[in-house]
Amino acid sequence: MENQEREKREEYAYVLDFMLSGKSFSSRSEPLAQVMGEEWFTLLEVTPKPDATLNIGERVYIGKDERDKILLIKSRIAYDELTQTAKSSMPGIVATVVKQNEKKFVEFFNIAGPLNIREHSLELLPGVGKKHLEAILKTRSEKRFESFADITTRIPLLQDPAKLIAERIMHEIEGEERFYLFVKPYKKRY
Repeated sequence: MENQEREKREEYAYVLDFMLSGKSFSSRSEPLAQVMGEEWFTLLEVTPKPDATLNIGERVYIGKDERDKILLIKSRIAYDELTQTAKSSMPGIVATVVKQNEKKFVEFFNIAGPLNIREHSLELLPGVGKKHLEAILKTRSEKRFESFADITTRIPLLQDPAKLIAERIMHEIEGEERFYLFVKPYKKRY
């Protein structure tokens, strides 16, 4: 089942950068946008439809059905291929996606398990060590977490859980992680 999930395509994406005349170093002058998928945080370059204007942070449909603003998906790209504008707008957009999908990310706190005999997937979140892990596991065994506020209330030593998830997603997008919890890893094809 996990392979089926991994093969799913992004349905919606958030605009990270919109270049009306394309990249400055490109010989072709055509509109181009860099977007980040909503489900797997996939980084893509897309061609907008003629006369379409995209705004940074805007949510656009990129699925298989008729698209209103996106003409075609050109390619998947790596973090280091993003423009500076895209890189600087990404943390805020990731934080927005995490907050808008609170139920999904709270569920991670409820079901996360060990990665191996020495490491737990919750420990991959920035700032979560053995003491936080013990507190989370003990607290969730008594009653499932219902929201980010519930996690913060019941585990007072834990920082903002939405921020921890967003930071982890940013690390995964940047690449070179051993484990990926939220991002479909990018593998360059040579």
